[in-house]
Amino acid sequence: MASECIFCKIVSSKLPSTKIYEDATILVFLDINPVEEGHALVIPKEHLNSITNMPDDILRKVIVVTKKIASAQLTGLNAVGVNIAQANGSGAGQEVPHVHFHVIPRYSSDPKEANWKPRKYKSAEQMNQIAELINKAL
Repeated sequence: MASECIFCKIVSSKLPSTKIYEDATILVFLDINPVEEGHALVIPKEHLNSITNMPDDILRKVIVVTKKIASAQLTGLNAVGVNIAQANGSGAGQEVPHVHFHVIPRYSSDPKEANWKPRKYKSAEQMNQIAELINKAL
């Protein structure tokens, strides 16, 4: 646990939260600044700051719980869809340096605003070069 991490403080009950799921590894609670009502955060209890340094066994557990929460939002809240978002690093908009997945129920009445605007590659060649760089790093 990181002593200054807000999510670690929630895990240790030093800060209050509205919990909706908890097991030995995972905690799920409602976001206090929701995009839509029912917006939940799925976190590992262990302090991990990035998905890239997260042990695979914990990541699998987080993803399985994320799926359960999304399904419960669809059924329990009558949502018509669910957005699942996850950011790594401040450059990606991560505000709390503790891995977390946003599970956001969407309703037919909400504006469905996206936080990015799609664009195109300059060429198929550029797209292939980018793919090659990623493949080499794998």
